Amino acid sequence: MKKKLTTVDFRGTKEQEEKLLAVIEKHAGQKGAMMPILQEAQEIYGYLPLEVQTIIAAKTGVSLEEIFGIVSFYAQFKLNPDGQYAIAVCLGTACYVKGSGDIIDAISQKLNVPIGSTSPDGKYSIEATRCIGACGLAPVLTVNGEVYGRLTVDDVDSILAKYK
Repeated sequence: MKKKLTTVDFRGTKEQEEKLLAVIEKHAGQKGAMMPILQEAQEIYGYLPLEVQTIIAAKTGVSLEEIFGIVSFYAQFKLNPDGQYAIAVCLGTACYVKGSGDIIDAISQKLNVPIGSTSPDGKYSIEATRCIGACGLAPVLTVNGEVYGRLTVDDVDSILAKYK
């Protein structure tokens, strides 16, 4: 599933930027340093917006295109912040064969938020995940870590109503 950037305003702080610059300096000159830099940057900001990728590019001499390629390729990296309500739907095998694809599509349509994105107001984010280890409850989703299992598309409205 291709990652999409949304238009949530970047709200990085000077303290976060200082931490990022320290991370970049710590890894300066190390072969293969981009992955740890990106991982630590995501720990600082919670995701890797273009503004952060641009700083990393400027300070490491690696092109923004190459950095974006890494960030958009690896599932561990997030291009968007979690919403106030972070919705994650498992698309692992057990969940998928029991209808989780239809469930995530229904959530996306009802909230008008593309999968892999955050709503412009920052209220909702929707992510497709792999197995979360609750296969016996398939299909499952989480909202801010709260697990909902044995779902059908008909359950979507009542779950979303809790987070309006």
